[in-house]
Amino acid sequence: MAVPPHVSGSVDPERRETAPPMTFPDKQTIRREARAARDAFVASNPIALSPPRAITDRFAPGMTVAAYLPIGSEADPAAFVAAARAAGAGVALPYVEGRSAPMRFLEWREDTALVAGPFGLVQPAPDSAEVAPEIFLTPLVAYDRTLHRLGQGAGFYDRAFARFPDAWRVGIAWSAQEVAAVPTDPWDMPLHALLNEHEFLERGDR
Repeated sequence: MAVPPHVSGSVDPERRETAPPMTFPDKQTIRREARAARDAFVASNPIALSPPRAITDRFAPGMTVAAYLPIGSEADPAAFVAAARAAGAGVALPYVEGRSAPMRFLEWREDTALVAGPFGLVQPAPDSAEVAPEIFLTPLVAYDRTLHRLGQGAGFYDRAFARFPDAWRVGIAWSAQEVAAVPTDPWDMPLHALLNEHEFLERGDR
């Protein structure tokens, strides 16, 4: 290993060069770029995701799996929903009343009436039974290799994860949504696992 030569003498503080501080994209920048990447990916790759055994083996009779109906270029979890129902698990969808109200999870049977909600959501009618999820299948805008998730910015899933901390949190995404690092806050809870069209990622603590 080469060792740089030693140069004696003093250093003029006026001429000392310092490296500029490192900067990282903020959440809004990441959201904008990740949405554009996701849209472009889906436009050129009309593919569907298939759930791996690592996920479907966790589906069991009587449990509740929280899914979602995709908006725009979000990855569609329809095959996961079908697998959950085939295993005898119940399925729920998010129900949102407004930005300040917590997101609830309402039972979603195949014959459940769906209504238009805020933010472009389609959700069960408000008189559907409220349930407690044991598995979250969650959409996202971006993610990183440590399984930190970046959502739309309203904090609905962050609060839901805090309400149901023992539920298994699985992100459903496209590889185009991966970023180097998702900025995090102290209250952020990472995913336990994530599936994209190429791989299944899982943390070792669950």
